[in-house]
Amino acid sequence: MMKNEKFIDLSHTVEHGLTTYRGLPAPVISDFLSREESRRTYAPGTEFHIGRIEMVANTGTYLDSPFHRYPHGADLAQLPLSSLADLEGIVIRAQDFDGRGMSVEAFRGIDLKEKAVLVHTGWDKYWASEKYFEGHPFLTEEVARHLIEAEVKLIGIDSLNIDDTRDLARPVHSLLLKAQIPIVEHLCNLGSLPDRGFRFFAVPVKVKNFGTFPVRAFAIIE
Repeated sequence: MMKNEKFIDLSHTVEHGLTTYRGLPAPVISDFLSREESRRTYAPGTEFHIGRIEMVANTGTYLDSPFHRYPHGADLAQLPLSSLADLEGIVIRAQDFDGRGMSVEAFRGIDLKEKAVLVHTGWDKYWASEKYFEGHPFLTEEVARHLIEAEVKLIGIDSLNIDDTRDLARPVHSLLLKAQIPIVEHLCNLGSLPDRGFRFFAVPVKVKNFGTFPVRAFAIIE
């Protein structure tokens, strides 16, 4: 790390019982081996904790790989690190959400090639509340097509879903993942980032035949 670099955490905390997406179960966090129980195994004064977590893949801040949408798409284990880590980042400010999908005009005239494009809506302020699930900002199919043509590396958003959840065809997911562009949803703290001049990281666990997993997304301001 260089002297003037600064880390910015862009991930929500995964907590026992906290719902990320309505209709999906909240994580269950418990002990597999408690500290008290471990004392029977180890030398006097030595103890360890082994935790257990039961959760669906779509928990907290998570990344979608093409396998999430397509059976023959790249899964988490097949994604190259070059598509997930140390990416040049850019923030698109889209906080004046009026209940419709975001206009492609917010993305025009900007060099997005090979960049992690993070859409800052401010919706993360409703995290852990019922408001978070209703009327969220989303991208349109037109925006998705523009991002593909612009050859973006990754797209992220600080909202419930990158798609309009009323549209069960999920066109934005379908287009982006078909184009091998990973998606990160439920980001937070994008207001702490500059529009440019940072590197972005969102690396999930390397799981075979799995399409989605939580990430510790963060940025390094250069």
